[in-house]
Amino acid sequence: MRTRRLLSRLLHSTQGGGLVEMALVLPVLLLLFGGVIDLGRAYYLAQEIAGAAESAAIYGVQNPTGTAGITAAAQAAAPDVPNLTVATPAYGCECSDGSSYSANCSSAPSCPANTSLVYRMSVSVSTTYSPWVPLPAVSSPMTITRSAEMRSSGS
Repeated sequence: MRTRRLLSRLLHSTQGGGLVEMALVLPVLLLLFGGVIDLGRAYYLAQEIAGAAESAAIYGVQNPTGTAGITAAAQAAAPDVPNLTVATPAYGCECSDGSSYSANCSSAPSCPANTSLVYRMSVSVSTTYSPWVPLPAVSSPMTITRSAEMRSSGS
């Protein structure tokens, strides 16, 4: 009789139900939280290298032959970004209305009468990013690339 009551109480007890539910839900919540942190880290890197590309393009439009300075400007703008790579910048001339472009400025493009010649610097910056939480649809490590383009009326 006593064992039957004890067995009945154990089978109908709900004391450990919350613990079991937490044990089932906690891994899913941790995985979701890790994914949110990963997404935030990737977004932060993308914003940092976008700023680095813009800084490099600003420096480059003022000093078009200073490739080392362009790279240094990008690295100074994003000191927290690991493996920052600056591609070879492109400097050229174009009409102010964007109708014609020359990649080397040695032969200026022929612009319509009401437009002027402007100089254009294009810089591309990239870095690699490895997420903490591996996702099947996302390659790891992934490359994040941002480009910036600046125009100037004088050389």
